[in-house]
Order: sequence, then C-alpha cells, then structure tokens
Amino acid sequence: MIKPFVLLSKNMIIFLYRALIRNRWVISGKKLIAGIFRYLILCAGRLWRLENDRDYSGRKKIIMRGKQVSGRAMLVLCLASFLAGSLFCASRMTWTTQPSSDPNKEAHQFPIISNQLKKLEASVKQDCDHKRKLVEGKSEDDIMGEVTKTHQAIQSLDKTISRLETELAAARANQRLDGQVKLDGASNKASPPKQKAFVVIGINTAFSSKKRRKTVRETWMPKGGELKKLEKEKGIVIRFVIGQSATPGGMLDRAIEAEEAEHKDFLRLNHVEGYHELSTKTRLYFSTAISIWDADFYVKVDDDVHVNLGMLVSALASHRSKPRIYIGCMKSGPVLFHKGVKYHEPEYWKFGEEGNKYFRHATGQIYAISKDLAAYISINLPILHRYANEDVSLGAWLIGLEVEHVDDRSMCCGTPTECERRAEAGNVCVASFDWKCSGICDSVERMKDVHNLCGEGNGAVWNIDL
Repeated sequence: MIKPFVLLSKNMIIFLYRALIRNRWVISGKKLIAGIFRYLILCAGRLWRLENDRDYSGRKKIIMRGKQVSGRAMLVLCLASFLAGSLFCASRMTWTTQPSSDPNKEAHQFPIISNQLKKLEASVKQDCDHKRKLVEGKSEDDIMGEVTKTHQAIQSLDKTISRLETELAAARANQRLDGQVKLDGASNKASPPKQKAFVVIGINTAFSSKKRRKTVRETWMPKGGELKKLEKEKGIVIRFVIGQSATPGGMLDRAIEAEEAEHKDFLRLNHVEGYHELSTKTRLYFSTAISIWDADFYVKVDDDVHVNLGMLVSALASHRSKPRIYIGCMKSGPVLFHKGVKYHEPEYWKFGEEGNKYFRHATGQIYAISKDLAAYISINLPILHRYANEDVSLGAWLIGLEVEHVDDRSMCCGTPTECERRAEAGNVCVASFDWKCSGICDSVERMKDVHNLCGEGNGAVWNIDL
C-alpha cells in the first residue's frame, strides 16, 4: 500500500520541480492542471494493477472486496487536491500581475480597463486643448471682455425672467378682474393693445398749477408736434398727471379739459385731487400708466422741478438690463410726530421711538422705477398701505422686495449754484430744485433762469441712442 503513494509523491514532486524551477512559471494554468490530473490518473492506475494482479513471486492474488480507503490514502489525496488548487490560483495571480513591456499583451489581459483609460486620456487631452485654444492669442483685455459679455448675458436673462414673472402676475390679475366684471354684469370689451415706450414721465400737477405747467412747456418739455415726435421716435412719453375735482364736471374739470384739447399732454386719473391724497395718486398713476404703455421705466416728477431729458434718459438706459430698479436721491429723514407741522406722520409710532428716522427712500421731487415694480404696484393696488407722505409710501411698498436702490445724486442738484457749476464743467444734472422749497422756489418766475443756467441745450435728447 505504501509504494503507490510513494510513486505518486515522487512523480508529483518531479512535475512541480519542472514547473517551478526549470520553466519559471511560464507554463499556463490549463497545462498545469492537465499535468497534475494526468499524473494522478497514472498513479491511480498503477495502484489498481498492483492490488489486483498476482505477484510474479507466486503470492496469492489480492481481491478487492469493497474495503474502505485507509486514512493515510485519504490524507494524501486531500493534500494533492489542495496543492493542485493552490498552484492554479497562485499561477493565475502571478501570471496576470507580471509586468510586461508589451502594451498589446497588457491590453489583451485587461481589455475593458485599457479602453476606459484610453477614453479618459483622450477626453482630458481634448478638454485641455480646447481651453488652451481659447486662451492662446487673447490678451487680458480680451478675456475680461468675455467675462463682461457673460455677466451681461446673465443680467439679461435675470431681467427676462423677472419680466415673464411680472407678465404672468399681471395676466392673473386681469383674469380675476375680468371675472369680477362678468359677475357684475358689465360688458366685457377687449382692451386696446399697449403702446411700446422706453420711459413714461408723469409730471404731478394740480388744478391751481396752470402757470407752472406753462413754464414747464416753455423750458424743458417739448410741446405740440415735437412731443408726439419724441414719443414716436424715441419712445419718451411725457404727460401731466391730474385727477378729478370734488365736483365732477365743474369749473376745474372743464378748465383741464380745455387745456388738454389744446396741448394733448394730460393723463387723467380716476382720483379726487387733494394734498393729503398724494400717496393714492402716486399709486393710481403707476397703475394707470402701465395699463396704457408698455415701458421699461416709469418716472414721477413734480411740476416745479427742472429736468434735463437727455441726461434722464441716459441715466435710465444705463440700468436697462437690470430688473427691479428704484432710482432717485435716497434719503432717510426724521419721522415728524408733532401735530400741526408740515410732513407730519400720524403713524409715527410704527417707526419706533420718537426721534427715529425713516428707512431709505427716494425723495419725492423725482424718482423712477422699472416696469416690474410698476406692475407689482398695479397688481397689489388694494392692499398697499398709504402713509402721509407719498415718497415714504413708495419706499415702504418696495422695502421688502428684491429691489436695487440706486442713489443718483445728479437727480437732486441745488439751484442755481450747484447745477450751474456742474453744467459749466460738462457734468449736467438730471434734475434741479431747491431743498428748502421741495422744488424750485418761485418756479413760475425762476424756471426759465434755471433752464438757461443748468440746461443741457436744446435738442440734446434727440442725440441719445436708445
């Protein structure tokens, strides 16, 4: 029983020696397994013949009678199987990880990884080449120009989104209004299309201010055919804004109707005029103007303020690509809580302790807002709170929104020295007035003098490229 196992061990050792020492692991895994099993079968056959054949010395033939295999035989077979499996696994690991100088062989061993690496290298190289071509041949000014263009494109996109949101909100408001009109039984007439414009300038006036309106027409505001031409060619709409008298159809209303028939430069509001109703008038002005004109900006100015139209339009055009713009001379005056004083604020307690100041807002003599803010005021007209002072009311309506406040000091130059000095230096003011009078003092008499000293010159607005 010992000789077959000795023979098996001897033959296996010889085979392993040849595989490990002489061939140095160049034998393939399939050949190794085939060799091991070939030697196992050979040794098993010899063992069978030795057990069943008669010995030549005359000994009695041994007949196998289904005896159980001995423990030693089982041990040897297990060791042989273990060695065969270990050699097969080790050979595969060693042969697979051996370094090779042949790239084709490596690609054959790892086809998927090799292809992915090649694709990654090609992608990185292509991206680097593209960025290098973009930078090569361009100076720092060219690169900054590209950055500026990108920034302008982002601003334009932001404004477009804001415009679409505003139009959507306006459409919803009109739909609700149409539904209310149908419920009330009124006729549902289609509203006329809006007129396109760049800016609508509303000049706040009163029934008693006919002389002021006359001086404005004779100085900075075009009249007659020039007014219509300015509106058609430049998109600049200018109107005197006024409401109704306390006695509809009375003498005051008839006087305004006669003046309108002559000059065609009024915007009438469904509003009863009164000094303490300026917040309501301002609210209705923006709501009415945006229902008639589709403009980029809406300006409110008092009829005792001098305006250089060319400078105003240029200042607004510089903010044309931005959404939600609020432009004016920003201030933060004290909250006047004593009764009987001018600009008294009955709701002073809302602003904290006595002596506090208002939040930042544009002074009421002149200011401008972009279309989306005018639409916001129009849509939320019924729920916008009105304070005693209209400039404070407008600031309150916008303080909680994503609005850019632009403090433009050229919109509040003093007269006559400041605006005259700036005009001589070539830096003409947008608007001029006297702070102590909240407008030009004695504007009926002084408006022409201010226009001659601080004006930009006739025809300046026609040279503005919009």
